[in-house]
Amino acid sequence: MSVQGKVAIVTGASRGIGRQIAIQLGQAGAKVVINYSSNQDKANEVVKIIEQAGGDAAAIRGDISKVSEVEALFSETIGQFGRVDILVNNAGIMDTLPIAEMTEERFDRQFNINVKGTYFACQQAMRHMAGGGTIINFSTSVSGAMLPTYSVYAATKGAVEQLTRQLAKEFAPKDITINCIAPGQVSTELFLNGKSEELVDSFRRMNAFGRLGEPEDIANAVELLVSDKARWITGQTIRVNGGFN
Repeated sequence: MSVQGKVAIVTGASRGIGRQIAIQLGQAGAKVVINYSSNQDKANEVVKIIEQAGGDAAAIRGDISKVSEVEALFSETIGQFGRVDILVNNAGIMDTLPIAEMTEERFDRQFNINVKGTYFACQQAMRHMAGGGTIINFSTSVSGAMLPTYSVYAATKGAVEQLTRQLAKEFAPKDITINCIAPGQVSTELFLNGKSEELVDSFRRMNAFGRLGEPEDIANAVELLVSDKARWITGQTIRVNGGFN
């Protein structure tokens, strides 16, 4: 399942799941672009980890909610590495509030990053990605549950799932696969922020294994889907959630 010599862009890769995906793709032989929006030091740490293991990586800043910066991300990647073979649209935010408290600004920010950013990164992939490429989008297994305060977040991820499905036949003529991974609860800063230990423990009990997922669990699924072993899988949403229900 080698990705040796391929060029991968991982958005939101300075921490959490994106960080682990970038590290594992780098260790598997890909040249990896660590996209970040603000934390350059964390992004540079990921680059250093990949380089110390003998890989090749670069940190490129870009706010994926802005189309011009998505375009610049691809342009800089091609300028440095010559091509793009893998796009992992990992960047996203989760802002959970009851409907009575949700503001227009917070609603728009989630859709701009989670949906708009994913869509226009896919557009750049259509324009610049080499044949035989792979796109991985990110949804959430929460969309299959009914959890208070998750309405806007789940709505953004439902949109990403539909984008993935509808774009599959547009990408197929270029021999590009596009799939969506829907993690369950994963032990990251994004998920744990603001949650009590009691609430986190209740989430642990929602899956078959009684634990939170780890970033490696999700990165392993990404490695499979971007490999040549998965060329017959496209337009799908894969629930990587330990049996979350």
